[in-house]
Amino acid sequence: MEKDQARKIIEALLYMTDHALSVQEMGAVLEGKIPEQDIRVFLAEISTQLDSQGSALRLVEVAGGYQMSTRPDMAPWIRRLFKERLTVRLSPSALETLSIIAYKQPITRLEIEQIRGVEASGVMETLVERRLIKVVGRKETIGRPLLYGTSGEFLRHFGLKHLAELPDINTFVSEQPLPTGEIQQELIAEESFAESPNDPAPAENVQPLEVETQ
Repeated sequence: MEKDQARKIIEALLYMTDHALSVQEMGAVLEGKIPEQDIRVFLAEISTQLDSQGSALRLVEVAGGYQMSTRPDMAPWIRRLFKERLTVRLSPSALETLSIIAYKQPITRLEIEQIRGVEASGVMETLVERRLIKVVGRKETIGRPLLYGTSGEFLRHFGLKHLAELPDINTFVSEQPLPTGEIQQELIAEESFAESPNDPAPAENVQPLEVETQ
């Protein structure tokens, strides 16, 4: 396979995918005929070309892979086109629960409830429905309760390459000490990702809450 053709294929895959593609996934689609090192070179070339052309699209590295994204200044116009479809909304309790899971994972529902002081099954169902959290195992204790952690969709939605990019929790703590295990609610700016024909429709009957945007 010629390198020029392989580069075009990679560009097409990035445009059509509904999730971040890893270098390994792209290599598998190319049947291993193109070395991963060459794929990374193609990715850099595509990114540079989009930037130099002043394109409304950009290539972002997120959630362990790569994906086409619209530039932040395009967000208002995209929202006008899709209106509520692109606006991800969560309740304050869901945001609080998501923050706890992000910083304390893996964690059980009971541990989350002990931190929040209220029942959490409803908001956790919402987060699972939104594919922001997932079951990652079972805790080796009586009853072997389920352990929860954030998902790849969580990283993708908040524009993170990996969990290590989460802001230091100490930057959100007030001057007055918080109760043990309690964390301050964090609102992370939403980024607009390019829609593809394969994007799933938003879940219905999910309690909405606007996430602030920059």
